[in-house]
Amino acid sequence: MNELIVPQFWIAQSNGNAVSNATEVFKEITTAKILQAIAVVVVAYFSTVAIDKVVRWLAEKVPLRFRLAIAQSLPFWQAFVLGLAIVVLLGLFLDFSANNLFAITGTVAVALGFAFKDYASSVIAGIIALFESPYQVGDRVTIGDQYGEIINYGLRGIRIRTPNDDIVSIPHNKIWTDAIVNANKGNVEAQTVVDFYFAHDIEVDRVSKILKRTAQTSKYTQIDFPILVIIEETPWGTHFKLKCYPIDARDEFVYQTDLIRRAKAALSKAGISYPKLSFRDQETLPE
Repeated sequence: MNELIVPQFWIAQSNGNAVSNATEVFKEITTAKILQAIAVVVVAYFSTVAIDKVVRWLAEKVPLRFRLAIAQSLPFWQAFVLGLAIVVLLGLFLDFSANNLFAITGTVAVALGFAFKDYASSVIAGIIALFESPYQVGDRVTIGDQYGEIINYGLRGIRIRTPNDDIVSIPHNKIWTDAIVNANKGNVEAQTVVDFYFAHDIEVDRVSKILKRTAQTSKYTQIDFPILVIIEETPWGTHFKLKCYPIDARDEFVYQTDLIRRAKAALSKAGISYPKLSFRDQETLPE
């Protein structure tokens, strides 16, 4: 009989201690504290908005070589403000003694693990990405089927602007499963490749000189970087790849258009035309 009473008494005592410990974790909630919490949230919100505007404005005002360095600091400052606000809010309502801190950490970890598994995965991936830097603001990246310039780095994910001027949101946890193709890796310049196709009997040296000259005389070309013409033979013709760098990666598509327009004019003036393909040859063209 006594053996049954003792365990029941121990369970009741344990439950009472648990409730008591849970109560001790929270401080007394007053009207003043609630108003302070609201003020902290409002200040944090307007601070992140102000930081976003100031950093973007400053990035456009500094010399070109510093633009990306300034823009890439935006996620750090926003995360700093958000983290500071969370610490202040927790300090208003929670008692951070050694025992309470252990209990709070364990409870929050379990809650986040079950309720926000995907969100937590994206947040953790975003923090890791800040240190490993697979991408940064201003980089031109390909993730899955999406290609464009990263214009925003948030806590959960990034936003990229595609060549069609669409804004695409991509969660950070894509770095666990998808290959990240980065065209410029934090640099202002990004290599641009323009394809040209000619018949097999073309004068290779002559065409190569025209293409190089086209790149050298473009107002968008960064002349400090190499200009290359790569040649590849295919069953239906000769494939030329003009590889060069624009001064600013944001001019990538304007630069491609300029190169194609001016190259076609020079090639036409030289009497060099594109090959005429049969229906069978067209079926073997690369997509």
